[in-house]
Amino acid sequence: MHLSPGHRLGPYEIISPLGAGGMGEVYRARDTRLGRDVAIKILPQHLSSNAEVRARFEREAKTVSSLNHPNICTLFDVGREGDTDFLVMELIEGETLATRLSKGALPLADTLRIGGQIADALDRAHRAGVVHRDLKPGNVMLTKSGAKLMDFGLARAVGLGGASGLSTGVTVGALTQSPTVAQPLTAEGTIIGTFQYMSPEQLEGKESDARSDVWAFGCVLYEMATGKRAFDGKSQASLITSIMGSQPAPISAISTMSPPAFDKLVSAMLAKDAADRVQSAHDVKLQLQWIAEGGSATGAPAIATHRTRKMAWLPWAVAALAIAAAVMFAMRGKITVDSEHPVHAAITPPPGVLFSSSTDKPLPLAISPDGSMIAFCARTGEGPDMLWIRSVDAMDARAIPGTEGAQGPFFSPDGKSIGFFTRDRMKTVNTTGGAVIELVNRVDARGGTWNADGNIVFGDGTNHPLKMVRQDGGKPEQVSALDSTRQESTHRYPWFLPDGKHFLYLARRSGAGKGIEPTIFVGELGSNKRTQVVEVASNVQYASGYILYVREGVLVAQHFNPKTFAVSGPALPLIDDVRFDERFSRGVFSISSNGVLVCMTGKNQTRTQLAWLDRKGTMIAKVGDPADYTYGGTPELSSDDTQSVMPIGNRERGTSDVWIVDLGSGRRRRLTVDQDDHPAAIWAPHGGVIVATSTGTNKPRMGIVSPDGVLERTIPVYANFVWPRTASPDGSVVLVAANTTTTAIADINAISTLGDTTRTVVAGGDGSQDCPQFSPDGKFFAYHSEESGRYEIYVATYPSGGRWQVSQDGGTEARWGGDGRELFFVDRNNYVNAVEVTLRPGAFDAGPSTRLFQLHGTGGGWRYDVTRDGARFLVTQPLPQDLALPVTIITDWTRLVDKR
Repeated sequence: MHLSPGHRLGPYEIISPLGAGGMGEVYRARDTRLGRDVAIKILPQHLSSNAEVRARFEREAKTVSSLNHPNICTLFDVGREGDTDFLVMELIEGETLATRLSKGALPLADTLRIGGQIADALDRAHRAGVVHRDLKPGNVMLTKSGAKLMDFGLARAVGLGGASGLSTGVTVGALTQSPTVAQPLTAEGTIIGTFQYMSPEQLEGKESDARSDVWAFGCVLYEMATGKRAFDGKSQASLITSIMGSQPAPISAISTMSPPAFDKLVSAMLAKDAADRVQSAHDVKLQLQWIAEGGSATGAPAIATHRTRKMAWLPWAVAALAIAAAVMFAMRGKITVDSEHPVHAAITPPPGVLFSSSTDKPLPLAISPDGSMIAFCARTGEGPDMLWIRSVDAMDARAIPGTEGAQGPFFSPDGKSIGFFTRDRMKTVNTTGGAVIELVNRVDARGGTWNADGNIVFGDGTNHPLKMVRQDGGKPEQVSALDSTRQESTHRYPWFLPDGKHFLYLARRSGAGKGIEPTIFVGELGSNKRTQVVEVASNVQYASGYILYVREGVLVAQHFNPKTFAVSGPALPLIDDVRFDERFSRGVFSISSNGVLVCMTGKNQTRTQLAWLDRKGTMIAKVGDPADYTYGGTPELSSDDTQSVMPIGNRERGTSDVWIVDLGSGRRRRLTVDQDDHPAAIWAPHGGVIVATSTGTNKPRMGIVSPDGVLERTIPVYANFVWPRTASPDGSVVLVAANTTTTAIADINAISTLGDTTRTVVAGGDGSQDCPQFSPDGKFFAYHSEESGRYEIYVATYPSGGRWQVSQDGGTEARWGGDGRELFFVDRNNYVNAVEVTLRPGAFDAGPSTRLFQLHGTGGGWRYDVTRDGARFLVTQPLPQDLALPVTIITDWTRLVDKR
């Protein structure tokens, strides 16, 4: 159809035509509401008439509209006026890449710059689950501000019913109508895309994924560098034959100034088998950046020099793309270690798998001592976190049954077994699967290490020294001693040295604030003697004559003598953006004994999103921008459900501050403004806030703070670590979980807020108790206890009297509905459950529990709160793109530092 100037489609007034193609006509239009010019694409009538296609199109268009990226054309709106369906898009001024290529090849610098922008846009979309499926020069606009990808992710939406995109009944004759498929797009089960840029799997009728976009991108890069198409033919039949069976001429044979590394990259992107192809746009982006920085002149390892924070960067090599192209790429890919050059490459999780969101727990990955296997924690879809194992040189990433809730893996010295933690347990399992053996049943994991004599040393919580247990079980024993003169309150992240008797570890004060300098020591089994190594707040590992640790956000290597325990020479930077958690003093890296390094990168990956969910777990709305809610980020709703009080981490300072969040606007207001650490806060009756200060002063404190941030009065604290969990309706009492001894066992205490020193143990005994919550009438409280051997939910009368078990198969984090008739908790598989309850004087009844949805958020106590009517849940959720970030592998990393 043709629209005349002045024609209205809802609030949009047509100004002039811009172009037309198989996907519809495009017009310049005026948005009369916002007073801006937009581009409107009219969809062909044959697409609009198919209700199923139209519904799918609208669903996928909503996903595409969320792709907020400077190199992606923004989709503003999807509309329907009468029988006309249309898209409203950002109006972009410039020329298409196809128009530019009609004038010839681009200079190498422009090819790398524009290519990097396209790669970044593809990477952003792929992480959101959106695949372009029709990437070509005509869908790339060149503007003053950079490249813009058009028609992103819409090809499939307007396409076809079949999953494959090509039915067996399609003939070559039906596919020869146009280089850009027009009419064939209208039929159920036909090819989507433009033939010159379509991957072999698309032509074979297989499901296309992100790797199909990588193929098309390779074709585009080839054309940008040479001015010629990678594949061509006199007919579409001969074109398809070329794509399926031939290789394009080397770029360097056409463009003699093109570096070999770029040639090899594009060649790897155009591998016929998708499994052999570069697996992600992220990898392409990194390689293009490397080439642009000058590492490609000869195809040899790149040398890059940078300076950050007064540190001179180590020139370190990235493998020649001849190696990198064959090396890796999704967890399904294969890694080949080259003897001449270190290999720097990235592994992404298998399709549908996300890395563990437990960012406040121990290292989520480990490499075996011989460098042949990687263990990592991840989940599939809505399943629980589990332990996965992957051989470095094979395609066998697999979950190990029975490891639900896994955290912090570490290998046995022979690499045949893996130790790991769950929420409160330490276990082992064979790498091939089989029986899971529980070694310790009460532990707050802070890393583990295993020696050849069968001893496992591990860190246990925030107020304990290191402990040791035998690999076949038994009672843990203390193997280090906290030094009170240095204000030490935690030893963590042990790492055995080669003799199996001595071990490295970090000694520091829990939380943050002024005090001792965190220090790495060498300890010794059977003795409290220790040797200071270096002052730094980081986990540490040893191999090949070096210790590796994180300083100022940079993973560094330093010469270390494992016999004298002395360091020598400077700390040599390896990776500048290794993922590091300042609060826990923990970098995400692991090394083998033969020079293989694995790590995660991304300094800002500790943010989570505050969001509203309904009872089915469907997101209703996001609240504000992502923030560091990952530790202590317990959402606490106000009595009218309009605000939340919660700590937000300051990773640069290693502390948390308490903020009040307006849940309507998403605006945040900081309540605590000192340098202390405030890891917990709850609402006090009458609008105040009860804040805990765990460190930064001589003694932990707790106090009531007014809404304008003024400390109204302090609450006496009697233990070394006290977390307020709930206040009584009249405000006279706060329930806390507190450790009053050196064990990990916590009791629930009632503390007076009225200025006296009254405190009463209201839940204690065998096992830890935590997360108490007063009922709305203040006559009962719910909490979880591990007295049965695992955490279960209990309800008790306050202050004493009856007690009833609610959960039957594990439970934590109880919350009450506003009328006291419903109780919520999280089961051991992270599902939020609802239970109808009846409260009577001195009596309690509970019905069966109903699973609502699975919870994947993180937090320091509760990960959610529920509105008074029980209809909405306020949660902290990990950002999906962060959980799909790759793992970096560097083989023979010692070669990089030995060249210094």
